[in-house]
Amino acid sequence: MADAVELFDVPQAAEMYMLAGWRQWADAGSASSGLPAYLARRSKARLIGKINPDGFYLYQIPGTHDLIRPVIKFVDGYPESLDTPENNLYYFESNHKGVVILVGDEPHLDAERYMRSILDVAARLKVKRIVGFGGVFGEFPYNKERAISGSFSLPEMRDEMNALALNLTNYQGGVSIGSYLCKRAGEAGVEYVGMYAMVPIYDFSSVAQIGHTIQIENDYMAWLGLMRRVNYMLKLDFDLGHLAQKSRQLLANLEKKVAELEDMAPEAGVREYFARLAEDFEETPFIPLDDVWEENLRKILDRMDDEDEENKEDKG
Repeated sequence: MADAVELFDVPQAAEMYMLAGWRQWADAGSASSGLPAYLARRSKARLIGKINPDGFYLYQIPGTHDLIRPVIKFVDGYPESLDTPENNLYYFESNHKGVVILVGDEPHLDAERYMRSILDVAARLKVKRIVGFGGVFGEFPYNKERAISGSFSLPEMRDEMNALALNLTNYQGGVSIGSYLCKRAGEAGVEYVGMYAMVPIYDFSSVAQIGHTIQIENDYMAWLGLMRRVNYMLKLDFDLGHLAQKSRQLLANLEKKVAELEDMAPEAGVREYFARLAEDFEETPFIPLDDVWEENLRKILDRMDDEDEENKEDKG
């Protein structure tokens, strides 16, 4: 195993999966960094290992001052904390399946060794599939289900991806850490699914009364969309009730923010702007086949109940 990896525990499960995210370039709405950390907290996952940072991170880039330096906090001269790059591995179980969570920092250097480290962890723990999270900003209605783009590492996975309502990407350009891993995983014969949530962003910098861009720090609606697909794809039973509640709160806060912007700059036509976005937006909801079956069955049963009531009335 790569010398960068340190495992404190090697859990055993009949089926093992990995969910991976990073503080990285493609982290709109904290979909990559915030969601895995949230999952580790909510599941009370235990720490089982780490990828050591040696050789993966720069201390400085000339001219950037403190852009990438570790952050230290002193209290009355005492160093209370030091925030350095970390790549921690957590573990919990869901529906009798093992789930490894990688909460990491995108490396600055030696990406190939970093990739080998992740794949070595997957091999050591007998991980069947890796799922990587990302987020990308886009201009679309805040009150619509988030679109999710996707990638996969092996050709035989294509049909399965179609069931997840993913917009399979045709992106060409600078690589994200997840896309890098997708390619290297495929070359190693490892199943990898990359899912990138679209997160709303609105540029009001040209409106004098507002003067800045509006974006969502933690897009719980995006997190919920990602995890609904993960639950379905991996047959997990992670409780999404809390995320659904956070999503409703987020939507209410956004509605309040739009009202504030309208009051702040009534001549800017904020409401009309969002109405135009809604007109041009085509929502692609994720409706699992199981949910469709349950909904159709409910409709059939409701119709049968209505018919029984009508028959009783006719006989009466």
